[in-house]
Amino acid sequence: MQKGTKRSLFVAATYAAVLLLGILLGQNYVDEEGSKPGSSLVPIGLSDNTWKIQQLIDLISNSYVDSVNVDSVQNGAINHIISHLDPYSSYLVPNEAQRQTEILDGTFEGIGMEYFNLKDTLLVVSLINNGPADKAGFRVGDRLLRVNNRTVAGVSVSQEEMEKLIRGKRGTAVNVFVQRNGVELPNAIKVIRNQVTVSSLDVVYMIEPTVGYIKVRRFGMNTGEEFQAAIVALKKQGAKRLILDLRDNGGGYFHIAIKMASEFFKDRRLIVYTEGAHELRQDYFSDESGGFADGSLAVLINEETASASEIVTGAIQDWDRGVVIGRRSYGKGIVQEQYDFSDGSTVNLSIARYFTPLGRSIQKKYTPNWSNMMDFNTMYKGLWALDTLYNHGQTYTTKAGKAVYSGGGILPDIQMPRDSNINESPYQDLVRYGFIDQFVYGRFTKKLPAYSIENFLSGYNLPDNEYHAFIDFVRKAGIAISDKKKNELRNTIESDIEALVGRYYFGREAYFKVKNRRDLFVKQALQHFSALP
Repeated sequence: MQKGTKRSLFVAATYAAVLLLGILLGQNYVDEEGSKPGSSLVPIGLSDNTWKIQQLIDLISNSYVDSVNVDSVQNGAINHIISHLDPYSSYLVPNEAQRQTEILDGTFEGIGMEYFNLKDTLLVVSLINNGPADKAGFRVGDRLLRVNNRTVAGVSVSQEEMEKLIRGKRGTAVNVFVQRNGVELPNAIKVIRNQVTVSSLDVVYMIEPTVGYIKVRRFGMNTGEEFQAAIVALKKQGAKRLILDLRDNGGGYFHIAIKMASEFFKDRRLIVYTEGAHELRQDYFSDESGGFADGSLAVLINEETASASEIVTGAIQDWDRGVVIGRRSYGKGIVQEQYDFSDGSTVNLSIARYFTPLGRSIQKKYTPNWSNMMDFNTMYKGLWALDTLYNHGQTYTTKAGKAVYSGGGILPDIQMPRDSNINESPYQDLVRYGFIDQFVYGRFTKKLPAYSIENFLSGYNLPDNEYHAFIDFVRKAGIAISDKKKNELRNTIESDIEALVGRYYFGREAYFKVKNRRDLFVKQALQHFSALP
């Protein structure tokens, strides 16, 4: 790589925002990845036809029979070019680029509230601790009636409309009228928009007396410092073993992955190296900080563990530093750099492949799928077909004698079987259409519980009648669940309901603590630790 150039590399599986639950006003709970601004684009002469596209756009702008939106024409041309490169290079218009940066930086300007649309009623289900909405006096369970002069209760309001009403510049105010415990408050709650920070760690806690647990949502700008602080806190509580949960982590900043992996080595180790057609090999080593260099380690991965997560997992596996548990990871072994246009739009361009310490490329194969090109509106959307079959490829051997492979993704040391019940209908329909959320927020939000979070976590289990009520609820909504499937899905659905109830009552941390009570991946990690000397 060229020295002296300010660069910001990142690796991510997808650029599409994924809502965890409704919309977080001012910042969604998402697993969307991106990068900091990198290099700026300047015109260069590559061939005699370099200016052909710009000449065509000028011709259309000046001579075409009808008026056209030149920006749209240019954006379409750029998208067309980028779509032919690989599945991961992308073009982002200014608002998309800004959102990408906000998510990875973990900071945004907003009020820090999350709501769920329950029958056209916007129910507050989460508040960021000490965020603007929390400080202004909102409570979980409040129902939003009006935002400034706009009625939002009893009417259909899109996510985009709601975001425009709530989001705004730091220091500006928004007035929200709410209903609390069935009664409308006499005065609006005035919230001053401010910068809000969202941690990239979903939860950090002691899952057993000597075992810590950390779930990492993304590799953002502050993840390294947050992870280091989490390690220190867990060690103070007696953690000698650690479960690092990277499931559903789609990636993030390249250098943050190296920083996190460094926490598991006390000496200088090769973590990853990159190489490309225009990029000389560059080696990246651990920094010898090693905050958790000696304790036993288990890493949890699944099909959505991608990119930066795979860099960390690959280094741990190649150096025999810990056990990898779960299912084959996503298989993205390409690094992007972000290049900026002057209007705020960006190109995320794939510039190099990365390789694990043993030299493995875990990039899955991709080929153009021209059968998707049906008409103009869908042209080049979904062009690339990714190979979902696992090819062992070349075999490598670690110092401990363990065989590991190149190919599409990282194969775990301990493989967990797929549960067909949760990967197919009707469960996927329940998740896709939010039936579990609707049931919980329609049934368990009338009043807060009289018990403590400790009692809830240790003793609460969904009563039988509530599970039967849920099945009746979804059947009436048109979801066909046989009695056989009802029994097969019971453990999964009950866990989902219990976790969501815990989250509503006690916050995000409770959600993961409740889910982990029945989590087979976590149980496997604990069994592995119990078998160690």
